Amino acid sequence: MQKHSDLPQAFADLGIEVRFLKALRTMGFQTPSDIQLAMLPPALEGKDILGQARTGTGKTAAFGLPVLQGIDPGGRLQAICLAPTRELAVQVTAELQRLSAGTGIHLVSVYGGQKIATQAHQLGKKPHFVVGTPGRVMDMMQRGMLNISDARFVILDEVDRMLDIGFRDDIRRILSCVKSEHQTIFVSATLDEEITRLSKRYMTDPVEVNVSKDRLTVDNVDQSYVTAERRDKFRLLRILLERENPDVSIVFTNTKHIAHKLCKKLYEAGIEATEIHGDLMQNKRDRVMDQFRKGHIRVLVATDLAARGIDVSSVTHIFNYDIPADPEIYVHRIGRTARMGARGVAITFVSREEGKELTQVEALINREVTQRVVDGFVSDAPKEEPISRPPSRTERPVEEGAPKAPVRTLAAKFPTRRRRRM
Repeated sequence: MQKHSDLPQAFADLGIEVRFLKALRTMGFQTPSDIQLAMLPPALEGKDILGQARTGTGKTAAFGLPVLQGIDPGGRLQAICLAPTRELAVQVTAELQRLSAGTGIHLVSVYGGQKIATQAHQLGKKPHFVVGTPGRVMDMMQRGMLNISDARFVILDEVDRMLDIGFRDDIRRILSCVKSEHQTIFVSATLDEEITRLSKRYMTDPVEVNVSKDRLTVDNVDQSYVTAERRDKFRLLRILLERENPDVSIVFTNTKHIAHKLCKKLYEAGIEATEIHGDLMQNKRDRVMDQFRKGHIRVLVATDLAARGIDVSSVTHIFNYDIPADPEIYVHRIGRTARMGARGVAITFVSREEGKELTQVEALINREVTQRVVDGFVSDAPKEEPISRPPSRTERPVEEGAPKAPVRTLAAKFPTRRRRRM
């Protein structure tokens, strides 16, 4: 291959052609990530791959470049990629379009929430590569608008997530419809028995690529928590947004109700923020994500499902307005920052009743999240009362003279309901 001094030679050494090296140069990629180093060579050889990599590691380019390089621009549909959510499908499509700029490869994404007629029109333009959610892909196949029987490349992105949200039957049906000889690539943050069974059924001697090594991609994130009662969280967020002055940030909430209410309060306080959650119409969600990727939105208030698939390298701060009950979700959240080797900041708001959730997070990431003291902020709670951490498994003896545990009563079991606050 002829060498070009201004092109990313590290990718050329792995076998990437000049037409894609030009796109990588435009996108600012010079050095392959771990997953790209491990996956590109066997993928370029046409081998089936079972890859494990955390979010933010460059996995889209890892599976996308070999597939794009193997597509014949003069042919018809040759590749299908399944993604768990519409946001991720759009994100993957956009990334693949940037990687294939100027090559004549046509990509289309299909997903729920957009009109069938619109996507049927796009499919009618004979794309080479289709990215979609399993449900909508099945729908378009049943309508006779999408035929994947001759596909040469099949990719499943975030397989674990697709199985979690109930797409296992659709995945099996879709994979069974590919009749031609093809290359299959699975990419997942975790690999469990169900994914292994799926790979044995639909893959041939897959190469296993694991760059996670059971280590979460949080090394470049400065993590801390601030003790804050729910009624004080908004005041804390305002202070932190003013002092941190993040270039681009995401504020995560556990529910769309809180996301909507919080975004409204930020706007009333003179802070420009935009919300994204499941109640928004799809076209509005698409507009929000497009503006966010272009850097026109500095504060995005999001729920976890709506934010799935956000891959914006400029995100500098993550604010966990609500700490999630599932520590894995925490890892996914903070993975939105510190992309491709950059550093990021993650600050979690924790009330004194949420010590258990904080401890679960620390156990998963195998490190302590440091407490942060914010000058001028004092949560309206007992000053010296520590975060309530769960007791150890070993029962401690009760000291003589210690007060007895309170008697359980119906009144204690059914406390007076209070008005919900943010």
